[in-house]
Amino acid sequence: MLLLNSKSFEAPKNVQATTEYAFKMTDHALIVDAVVNGKKVSLMFDTGFGGWTVISDAINLGKADGKITLNDFVGSFQADTVKIKSLKLGELSIPVDESSTSVMRSSEGYSESYGTHCDGIMGLSVIQNTITEINFQRGKFIFYPKSFDITKRVPDNKRTFLTSLLPTGLNALTMRVKTEGGKSMILALDTGNSFYGTTHRDVLDRVGIWPIAQKPKFMTMASVASGPVESWYIRMPKLSIFGVPVETSVWDIIDLPAGSADSDGTIGFGFLKNFNIIIDYERRRVWLENFTGKFHEEEPAGTGISAFYDNGKKGYIVNRVQDGSPADKGGVKRGDLLLSVDSDEALNIGFERMRDKLEGKAGSKVKLAMSRNGQLYRVELERVPLINDPKG
Repeated sequence: MLLLNSKSFEAPKNVQATTEYAFKMTDHALIVDAVVNGKKVSLMFDTGFGGWTVISDAINLGKADGKITLNDFVGSFQADTVKIKSLKLGELSIPVDESSTSVMRSSEGYSESYGTHCDGIMGLSVIQNTITEINFQRGKFIFYPKSFDITKRVPDNKRTFLTSLLPTGLNALTMRVKTEGGKSMILALDTGNSFYGTTHRDVLDRVGIWPIAQKPKFMTMASVASGPVESWYIRMPKLSIFGVPVETSVWDIIDLPAGSADSDGTIGFGFLKNFNIIIDYERRRVWLENFTGKFHEEEPAGTGISAFYDNGKKGYIVNRVQDGSPADKGGVKRGDLLLSVDSDEALNIGFERMRDKLEGKAGSKVKLAMSRNGQLYRVELERVPLINDPKG
């Protein structure tokens, strides 16, 4: 989730009738083809990013003419910006003005992470002033004219839900998530978060789910824009997520205090992919239509390995092995070099896909090629649930 200050824009004048535009779905992301400043780009659609685009500086959009400060789950960082002079999604031209900018960053391994060609990120500002449906069922955006009013729809609160956006986080789609006891978390609808939901340890303490003093048994690592951070999975109790009743779900917990006063975290792809979602930012309403019949996905199972790319060693180094995990029992050590996962070379995978490949169905197995002190060894590990339960 990336945040920045944004301003209101005039609604696009050219959306006179319902318009559709297809996107590509990967396991954990939406990839959109666009034309920015005359350059064809493929971008991961991220409603958790309040700006326009983040694009690899390998794409020549023009000379950098400014800087911007961005915030994520963990910290802040600065980046160069380029004015966006034009942006098109198919035949739909998105109106831009002086505040429309693209953040330019060095290659972040987007293509490796998502398993398909990707040049960067497309954020909330692109669709903020158009009534937009993210139709996961058909793999399409549907853009509606201003006359389309979802506030007149009556939800059944079983398959369809109508939720109000909160007056906080004005560059994000923030709504309430409530515990069974009535305590609230403020979380953003975030298509760029590959997990089901992500929040912070102090937030769990505040709403009475997990005491701040209690240490989780299973720890791992997550990757955010500002760098790696310790995290852990928790099996959440019954919640109301944006008005949707969910009996149980598994969330990724950042083991640091919440970094934003506007939001406690985000609800991500794992939840959202079960819905067709209409966003009317001007009327401050979101319509959710469940088409899968599911509200949560199968609980993840893993090996207990966390690995990150090391520039010095030019490879993925194991930086954590969870105590008692399959990796620990299989003899994997911190500092080992991870060469391949099920015969796929680690250098061709990228962090997000690496984590996905190390996880899978409980009881399934994964074959790893490793190196320690220059000596090759191989190990086959069975994936098991490594989830912290608030019940102990």
